[in-house]
Amino acid sequence: MKIYLVGGAVRDRLLGLPVYDRDWVVVGATAQQMAAAGYQSMPGDFPVFLHPESGDEYALARTEVKTGPGYHGFEVDAGPDITLEQDLLRRDLTINALAEDADGNIIDLCHGRDDLDEGLLRHITPAFTEDPVRLLRIARFAAKLGQCGFRIAHGTHDLMKKMAVSDDLLNLKSERLWREMKKALAQPQPWRFFEVLHQCGALQRLLPVLGASMGDATAHGHPSSKAAMAALHRAVDLTEDLRVRFVAVMFAGLARTGEMAEFSRQLPVEREFTDLLEWVLTHGIELDAETPAENLLHIVARLKPVQQPERFRAFEQSCHALWPEKMKAAWPRLELAGQVVSSVDVQALRRTGFEGAALGDALQHARVERLRQRLMDL
Repeated sequence: MKIYLVGGAVRDRLLGLPVYDRDWVVVGATAQQMAAAGYQSMPGDFPVFLHPESGDEYALARTEVKTGPGYHGFEVDAGPDITLEQDLLRRDLTINALAEDADGNIIDLCHGRDDLDEGLLRHITPAFTEDPVRLLRIARFAAKLGQCGFRIAHGTHDLMKKMAVSDDLLNLKSERLWREMKKALAQPQPWRFFEVLHQCGALQRLLPVLGASMGDATAHGHPSSKAAMAALHRAVDLTEDLRVRFVAVMFAGLARTGEMAEFSRQLPVEREFTDLLEWVLTHGIELDAETPAENLLHIVARLKPVQQPERFRAFEQSCHALWPEKMKAAWPRLELAGQVVSSVDVQALRRTGFEGAALGDALQHARVERLRQRLMDL
């Protein structure tokens, strides 16, 4: 039995990037031997085990042969006779096919170090096209490694364009699409994920509402300058909150089509993401330098900045990412509305005899009048 550190941990260390997860490949072992050594088997389509102490993932070396459509359409051989070379050659990109032995020696059978030096995301073999998930992965690596100057090799981009029009692409599970998209939103340059998918033609099929908002696919190597990507750039500068980044990239398409309900059915996005998007679609649009006091107070009542300050902050950042110029005048007005809501003394109104519905009407009237006066002083 021989054990090698593989993939991202080797790649990122050579690039000088932080290493968060370590994956290992085991050559010359069986599942029974792994279990006997104390490793815990994980559910899945191929043998992967958790180390009893570190929790790292240890996978038996394997080969994969395409036998059917989609991500699961592969026949896997993880027998003890599978070599390290066979395992590395089945991987997607040259920079992900690096291994390190117990003595710290780097095994590079696919010239991955050359591509690390040149900043290239390059496929290993034409079998790259057999798994549609690899389109999402290479787009995510572009988002992760764009900060290091990485670009997609022309030959790989040509294969991606063929994958984008294949029937296999539509076999991708929506859960996997959202998982990869969410990971991409956390990367240093998340816009690269969407640009890469757009440029090869896959975005229009996977996320039609976003693909349409970005217009015609641009040539390889020339990023889109559409509004959604510009907003995402600003969101990244503002925050690491994935909800805000999600709103920035999805707003334009959904504001144009109004297909929020259909979009929610297509992509299994968590409620906290879609709630923020709906608030921005409903209330962010109406915010400007002329928004009436009544409308401002209604927005404050819906968003509850005092009770839910973190949610209100996400709404603020989303609005600034989408409309940086408009918000210079509009946002102070909304903040003022929040202050006015807290400043009107409910008990004082009650002492004057207001109760029930009449108290509510009097409270709203007092807030509107006070806000109007304060807005005149801005």
